[in-house]
This record gives sequence, C-alpha cells and structure tokens, in this order.
Amino acid sequence: MSENAAGRSDFPYDDIIGRSRPVSAKHPPMAVADRAAQFASFAALTGYGEQVSETARLTSARLEITEDRKNILDMRLCAIEAMIQENPPVVLTVYEPDEHKEGGRYITVSGRVRRIDPVERLIEFTDRRSFLIDDVYDIKL
Repeated sequence: MSENAAGRSDFPYDDIIGRSRPVSAKHPPMAVADRAAQFASFAALTGYGEQVSETARLTSARLEITEDRKNILDMRLCAIEAMIQENPPVVLTVYEPDEHKEGGRYITVSGRVRRIDPVERLIEFTDRRSFLIDDVYDIKL
C-alpha cells in the first residue's frame, strides 16, 4: 500500500475493501430479486414512449378518385341497389381518416348490404356498420 506525504493511502477505500458485508441481527437478508427491484427502471417521462410511437405511426393520404373510377363505382352501386332485397354480399375498400393526425388508411371490409341511403350518402350493412359513399375507393360484388 502506498501512502502520500500526508500519510494517507492513495486508494481512499483501502481500509474497508477486505471487510465482509455487515449482517443485521434484526432483519433477514433481502432476496436477490427484491434487491434488484430497487434498481428497476421507472418512467421519468410518463407518456413519452407513447408519444414517440404515435409520431412514428404512418398514415396515408386519400387517393384521388378519377372520373372513370367514379363511373365504375356508380354502376356498382346501381347494381347493388337493384339486388338490395337479397342483401348482396360486397367487399368495400374504404378510406378511414385518422382520429389523431392528418391522413388515414385504407381498410377492406366485407358484409351484406342492407340499404343505400342517397341522402346521407351511406352504405349500410346488415350488421349496422355503415360507410360514407364518398370514402369508398372500390366495390367488389
């Protein structure tokens, strides 16, 4: 062990390095799992992770519907209207606007059409789900 001019050791903890860990007579030793829990991480910035995930989540812009596509959709709506008593099965590709940020996504839904409401511009399925005609990008019969 080396000492400096003042008579102190160069290593500040030399006096305790060789000692054994003190053991309490009152308290039993803590389990390793409990001891580790003391040092578990905590969320210093509550909600930050969710905010980062939300920002990273991608949305799509609404696709422009051409006149040709509008005509095709109108013809398919007329065909559905002609078979409305049979509750025809259809598959719709519908734009769903995002509730939290600009943009949205296209989803594919299937069901049987109960009615088409030209005033509200809705397609309603027999299970009571409804979709705006203006949000429909494609219809498969």
